[in-house]
Amino acid sequence: MARMKFLCDADRCIECNACVTACKNEHEVPWGINRRRVVTINDGKPGERSVSMACMHCTDAPCAAVCPVSCFYTTVDKVVLHSKDLCIGCGYCFYACPFGAPQYPKVGNFGSRGKMDKCTYCAGGPEADFSTVEYEKYARNRLAEGKLPLCAEMCSTKSLLAGDGDIIASIYKERVMKRGYGSGAWGWKTAYKETINV
Repeated sequence: MARMKFLCDADRCIECNACVTACKNEHEVPWGINRRRVVTINDGKPGERSVSMACMHCTDAPCAAVCPVSCFYTTVDKVVLHSKDLCIGCGYCFYACPFGAPQYPKVGNFGSRGKMDKCTYCAGGPEADFSTVEYEKYARNRLAEGKLPLCAEMCSTKSLLAGDGDIIASIYKERVMKRGYGSGAWGWKTAYKETINV
């Protein structure tokens, strides 16, 4: 089975926010929640880099480790998903995630901020594939349709890559061989506990 991963090539990202817009529109994400966002490092200075960030679907997901109700689970494709039915809105996952992926629809105290929401890698949720319940809670299940996440498909510079980790690594390795390492495979080592050998 494939090991699904994201990779953002910071040397290619132009901060167009197409990935953010595609995600929001495709999944009708509520106001105040951004499953994906573009962060610019050293904005306006030499060496400025933009990175598209979302849940990286980590190998040893810290969000899952701290969840007191075990609402996180990993699919056969190694996509880290959660059950909104089990989530109590405690916020532990938000503080544990190095990528700031978990989002809450409201600002408030323990449990009053609502159910957590995060990137699903366009893989839906624990409900049956293509069911109305799955769509209402988690939006469209593109992975079950045989498609990749829309954020990566809409990236005009192909900075944001999604798919089988081995294929993503080989694409990135080929880029590095042509242009040099640059700013690196942002987030790869943190999320997947491995490096891309070039």
